[in-house]
Amino acid sequence: MGGLEDEEPPSKRIKSLQFCSQNPLSLTQNLSLSTKSPNPLEFGGRMARPLPSKGKQESQNETLIGSKALIRKNEFVRIITKALYSLGYERTGSILEEESGIHLHEPVISLLRKQVLEGNWDESIQTLHKIGLTDQKIVKNSAFLILEQKFFEQLENGEVTKAIKTLQGEISPLGVNTKRVHDLTGCILCPSKLGELGFWRAETKTRVRVLDELQRLFPISVMVPERRLEELVEQALDVQRESCYFHNFRDKCLSLFVDHKCEKDQIPSRTVQVLDAHQDEVWYIQFSNNGKYLATASNDMSVIIWEVNGEGKLVIKHKLTGHERVVIMVSWSPDDRQILTCGQEECVRLWEVSTGSCLRIYEKPGLGLISSGFFPSGDKIYTGVTDRSLSIWGSDGTEVESVKGQRLTKTADVAVTKDGKYIIMLNKENNILILDRESKRETVIEEECTITSFSLSDDDEYLLVNLLNQEIHLWCIGDGGGPSLDKKYKGHKRLRFVLRSCFGGTDQGFIASGSEDSLVYIWHRQTEDLIETLAGHSGAVNCVCWNPADPYMLASGSDDHTVRIWGLEKPNSPKWKGLSENGSCSNGVSHQCNGNSK
Repeated sequence: MGGLEDEEPPSKRIKSLQFCSQNPLSLTQNLSLSTKSPNPLEFGGRMARPLPSKGKQESQNETLIGSKALIRKNEFVRIITKALYSLGYERTGSILEEESGIHLHEPVISLLRKQVLEGNWDESIQTLHKIGLTDQKIVKNSAFLILEQKFFEQLENGEVTKAIKTLQGEISPLGVNTKRVHDLTGCILCPSKLGELGFWRAETKTRVRVLDELQRLFPISVMVPERRLEELVEQALDVQRESCYFHNFRDKCLSLFVDHKCEKDQIPSRTVQVLDAHQDEVWYIQFSNNGKYLATASNDMSVIIWEVNGEGKLVIKHKLTGHERVVIMVSWSPDDRQILTCGQEECVRLWEVSTGSCLRIYEKPGLGLISSGFFPSGDKIYTGVTDRSLSIWGSDGTEVESVKGQRLTKTADVAVTKDGKYIIMLNKENNILILDRESKRETVIEEECTITSFSLSDDDEYLLVNLLNQEIHLWCIGDGGGPSLDKKYKGHKRLRFVLRSCFGGTDQGFIASGSEDSLVYIWHRQTEDLIETLAGHSGAVNCVCWNPADPYMLASGSDDHTVRIWGLEKPNSPKWKGLSENGSCSNGVSHQCNGNSK
């Protein structure tokens, strides 16, 4: 069905027949309206064809077109005509009806539409009964819609007596929608309720809405649905997208001129930049939500914020120092204006991204913090604590809640769903706890092997779980039926270290992970196929992160003290000409944190 903003060009066209002499003869004949003959030169010198005979019309109804003869010509032309009118090409739509001899609507339907738009309610009821609808329920509901609009306009015009007569003598006898009839009665006593029932003061828009509702009731063969051509095209594009094995496309829109198919070279697999500003192993990396920044945390106790410039090259924006232990985790605020850094069993620091200044230090006397993150609202943060609890802090730096539970101390991943309703955290060595904050209901994901890390998908529907046994499991947690194991990804090497994997690419259609054999592994999410291994690092790859705003950019952090940026460009591409394989130049500023303790 069409939206309310649609002004129904076909109806406008029919209404204008009384005043415009340039409409095709066929429509004027159908409506028995007199008009001048069109100028044969007006449409490029082409003479209008006479309407086909009934026999020819019936033949066209049965004509099949297309390479597989699966498309009825009549339906195909009507859908195109509907699209032309919806796009505002009224004259072109009229020409198509004229030349094809296939009308968008039967004359009786066109007449009904005209009568509704002009507010000829009694005539429209008579025409409704001439359509030939066999389902009397549809006929009564359609009459109800038309008469309801008549009732609304009578009340709006102050014709209360006529409105009462319409309600009692025409609407009520239909015997449908008694609750709505009761609501209409209330409008007589309180006309202000008209708006609550969907009546607008703008007559044209409200009448168009009536036509939209009638279209919902009528069989599709009687009235062509709004935007049907667009729906069919979108369905075809969706099928192409879903069948595209390497689908990783930056633009949302696909071309209609060629079938869509991504090749393997759409996967970022070439080193386009090496970031070597850290002095020790890189343990954690994370792109900002808008993809404009990359934060890298290292065993050198620093965090570097890199900025993606206009050429797609990463340059240092700030170097954040002040932690006294290795930085094991970073987290961006929802608006990317702030960032949290967490030292291993130490404290959590809050930084301003624009200036690189430390705004606050979160710590608990006698205890260490082992993880951190923002709530989706941005006004609270959470931290994992070495006493196996989870602390929730307000914007002023005070602890507002503490969640107790059986937690680990070395790996303490935590995630919060975007609605803020669920907290997901490691519970035992092989358990992940999903806690409903409102009901306190707990759901447990139990693995047979020790869990080393996990990450939550953008849609909050899936968890990617890294295991000690060199497997990565994909759990579905959002279908309402309880957690279920969906996929398994294998091939990477994990013997001693905590490795982190991630979702990535267009619609998060791929899975990437680090590995202790110095490679980056990429799997096809749905098929579980290993489709690429990326070589370049000289030490274990601890963490990977796909740019959420650029499906062609992947980053990996390694024990070799570097971060590699993977892309589509070849090393000798002009875009990267002059870029040294041994690093990026830095004009960034180093920041020592002496923030205020809260």
